[in-house]
Amino acid sequence: MDIRCRKTICKYNDRFTCKAKDILINGKVVCETFVDDCKNKKELDTTKKLFDEIPNFAPQRDSKTACITCKANCLFNHNSKCVSNGITLNAIKEKPFCISFLKK
Repeated sequence: MDIRCRKTICKYNDRFTCKAKDILINGKVVCETFVDDCKNKKELDTTKKLFDEIPNFAPQRDSKTACITCKANCLFNHNSKCVSNGITLNAIKEKPFCISFLKK
């Protein structure tokens, strides 16, 4: 499973890859696992970075090590578990939204 996150100030973000052991996406499609660590992170959230230069991505995670609980009304939500091949969290405003969300 590929878990990409654009919320680069999150404690669990390692070069655009989420390293949290467990991830919770709430009913409003927001990642509740997000922990603001902007004091220790130097890189700001920018859309420009993804379009003007190739970012240094961390390696993809093994899906067996990621537990993604989902409370959203999403096509990939099966019994509160995400069954998508990968998810991407976007840094829109202050909240990390799951942009892989597909409404049922």
